[in-house]
Amino acid sequence: MRPIALPPRPGTTTQDGQSTVEFLVLALVLVPLFALVPMLGKYLDIAHATELAARYLAFESTIAHGAAGFKSEARLAAEVRTRFFGASDAPIESGEGRRAPTAALNPLWTDPDGTPLLDDPDTTVSIAVRRAGPLIPEGALLAGAHGLDLPMRNEHALQINVRLHDLEALPPFDRLGLEISRHQLILADGWATASPAAVAAGISSAGPLVYPIRPLKMLGETVGTLLPPLVLDPALAVDRVDPELVPCDRLPGACR
Repeated sequence: MRPIALPPRPGTTTQDGQSTVEFLVLALVLVPLFALVPMLGKYLDIAHATELAARYLAFESTIAHGAAGFKSEARLAAEVRTRFFGASDAPIESGEGRRAPTAALNPLWTDPDGTPLLDDPDTTVSIAVRRAGPLIPEGALLAGAHGLDLPMRNEHALQINVRLHDLEALPPFDRLGLEISRHQLILADGWATASPAAVAAGISSAGPLVYPIRPLKMLGETVGTLLPPLVLDPALAVDRVDPELVPCDRLPGACR
């Protein structure tokens, strides 16, 4: 018994190789996307390192300011390049403007061809430091000339820019021009004294907003020292500043 070949239905056409074509089209689209997933993780890691570097700049600008002297931009840039954009086991060396060798680069930050994304940190990682006097809001008038008279040039604006290497083998990412920027703005206070006596002197010589009872000092030194003892009360101490001292047991070797 021979099989009977049925005629094709009207309006239908044969579709030869359609599944293969669909698979090839999807592969051409999805394979580059899957290849870019590790690159996305590397970009996020560099962005995280950039954020940490910006916070480090803010910290260094806070502890080294005013009378202690500022660190130069060249020194700060060299420190962040070595600490945050080099290999984890790279040595931290002193000096300004030193060039990081290729062996000290982070081995994770490479493109699919193995080319470093930060091939030369001296040119791809840059910082900008700006120090200026901020506009004093109404609630911070105690720091001005009528208050504690603190240094006003203590606003530190720090920015770090990281320019990444383009992916030459993956158009159109060969013209991406990706640059990661992070910035921090910090207000470092200028309240730095050497001793409790200096703190007391700073408060006693402050403006009327901090020490409004200064006009009563003369009255306290005259009437305040004569009348209270008549009624067995202690004399008034209008200008007395009683600083809170750290106990000697908390400062080993400091109270000898």
